Amino acid sequence: MQLSTQINLPITHNTIDYSSQLVLMGSCFAQNMGEKFAYYQFQNTVNPFGIIFNPISMQKLMERAVNDQKFTADDLFFHNERWQCFELHSEMSQPEPNEMLTHINRVLDQFAQDLQKATHIVITLGTAWVYKHKESQQIVANCHKVSQTAFQKELLSIEQIKQSLSKITSLVRSLNPKVHFVFTVSPVRHLKDGFVQNQQSKAHLISALHDFLQIDTGSSYFPAYEILMDELRDYRFYADDLLHPNALAIEYIWQKWTETHINSSCYSLMEEVAYLRKALAHKPFQPESESHQKFLSQLQIRIEKLQSQLNFISF
Repeated sequence: MQLSTQINLPITHNTIDYSSQLVLMGSCFAQNMGEKFAYYQFQNTVNPFGIIFNPISMQKLMERAVNDQKFTADDLFFHNERWQCFELHSEMSQPEPNEMLTHINRVLDQFAQDLQKATHIVITLGTAWVYKHKESQQIVANCHKVSQTAFQKELLSIEQIKQSLSKITSLVRSLNPKVHFVFTVSPVRHLKDGFVQNQQSKAHLISALHDFLQIDTGSSYFPAYEILMDELRDYRFYADDLLHPNALAIEYIWQKWTETHINSSCYSLMEEVAYLRKALAHKPFQPESESHQKFLSQLQIRIEKLQSQLNFISF
């Protein structure tokens, strides 16, 4: 008996393995996926500037990285006893402006290097609703709790989103022509915008993405949004806020990703990494016992064997 609809997912031709260099960027769902990659010890960078929800703000950061456009004091402002930047998430804010500039420009340099060597870039779009700062007429990545009267809320058109996606991919390919992009739409619902407005936003993102993918053969789509909306059509797959996918849903979507985007040659290594993580997290009743010391010794042998295959792995 089948109790839910199933989405047929083709296996991508650009599968990920342990030699792949990954960059993930976008909404909090990108964070969820990044945590999975990190757990299994894949080489990945996730949201170096914090969570970014809209494609225009992602495009701006790509432009800075590719064109080496450093942040300056003019990009910062002081609010709530910290220095902030409208292009970045609030986690990047700091109490001293010079320290903040040094830090975010160091992150920018590293981000440019990551883009240059990336084999796969995964971009998760969260919303088509954006906030434009009235004074500067710039779309912001984060309002940093500045009064809403300072912003004008707008819905990006399908054409605006398509143009932004085209700019993002062309910018990175000017540095790294062989990189493969995977786009997803975040399954997280932005109900602060309203139920109807959230659906309108997701519709614009999905329509723009599929129009764009018709002409960009170097990119693909992973239906994370559709999996949660259709295969997991039940509130038991949501966190307590009833907006974000819970751990079970994230694990389910990750399994779908693994089946379609990770090379099957990695599966045994992933199982070994998972075993070692669980073994290292085990808390013995008698840590000084001979049996536990023998267990630790055998565990170290397995770790060293794995590290001889993948020298970047660290526990």
